Amino acid sequence: MVVSDRRTSGTQIEDQAIELKALTRIRETVGDRGHINVTSYNRMVLLTGEVASDTDRTALEQAIARIENVRSIVNELAVMGSSSLTARSNDTILTSKVKATYVDAKDLQANVVKVVTERATVYLMGRVTEREATRAAELARGVSGVQKVVRVFDILTEAELAALGGTKS
Repeated sequence: MVVSDRRTSGTQIEDQAIELKALTRIRETVGDRGHINVTSYNRMVLLTGEVASDTDRTALEQAIARIENVRSIVNELAVMGSSSLTARSNDTILTSKVKATYVDAKDLQANVVKVVTERATVYLMGRVTEREATRAAELARGVSGVQKVVRVFDILTEAELAALGGTKS
């Protein structure tokens, strides 16, 4: 995926480091009081899952914001009990269905969109053009079981995409 990823290899490594450091911060901040997922894409961090309180939600965001190279945080943590194994399994299936829809689409490069699903809400991340963002969201909304689609994209102009060596899709 490194070859077709629109992030630099350095940014991909930074994203991995951010995710690993965030897991440590989560353990230090809330321990096992919740179910928290961290996804970093182009140094933008998406927090999804469930926490026990607003205090935990805020503390986690602040702890992760202090990690080196974090550019921004999208905090989608819900204050509620942890999701069930069944719900998480359904989310995994939804993610697979959305990705399969992208593979089948002739007008979208499947590997330019990162898909994260939590409680049937699909979060879309990536460095994409507005046309690609709109198409990705439209395709995800069409997948049975998806309740909501949230765009967490870095929008590129067609010129920026061309400069990256990307092709129009």
